[in-house]
Amino acid sequence: MAAAGPRRRPAALHPAAKPLLFVLALLPFAWLFYAAATDQLGANPQEHLIRSLGDWTLRFLCLTLAVTPLRIVAGQPALARFRRMLGLFTYFYAGLHLVSYAWFDMGLDVPEIAADIAKRPFILVGFAAFVLLTPLAATSFNRAIRWLGAARWQALHRAVYAVAGLAILHFFWMRAGKNDFAEVFVYAAILAALLGWRLWRRLRAPRLQPG
Repeated sequence: MAAAGPRRRPAALHPAAKPLLFVLALLPFAWLFYAAATDQLGANPQEHLIRSLGDWTLRFLCLTLAVTPLRIVAGQPALARFRRMLGLFTYFYAGLHLVSYAWFDMGLDVPEIAADIAKRPFILVGFAAFVLLTPLAATSFNRAIRWLGAARWQALHRAVYAVAGLAILHFFWMRAGKNDFAEVFVYAAILAALLGWRLWRRLRAPRLQPG
């Protein structure tokens, strides 16, 4: 019998996998920057830029939350190495979304921004999502895990579930003015499936333990 060949290394462990993901994750930013510089953002470029950055924030949030289900269901533990980068890109696009709103809509007028956040619920929940996301980004490194301890770090990072809920509520209220909910329902369904999978595993976990 011929000897078995060496096991093929998963693509996720290839040395080029992380750099490739980094480049791909930057492409939306690069395109928006180029489109803004060449006046290709339509009749209302500021609004297009703000909304596009918000859309990419939601997409990266969905991708980040999809890593664990894909890792477990597909039996690909190596996928976990991409979760941190995807989470940081979620924060990157959320920060750009907030800065674009503060700059283009409010002219970086801090008192006006604070008043606008307080009086408009959809901006308030969006800002709350960004605030909750900030400590998650700040503690996404190995040193923070060692400093906090694994249990406290995991408890802190469960705040991403609240971030997902606030992000969808922000998107829903933003689209309510135009009665346009098609995309909202798509993102809501994706996030509900990703969070529902986690809840299902948590509820059935005791039954899987022996004894």
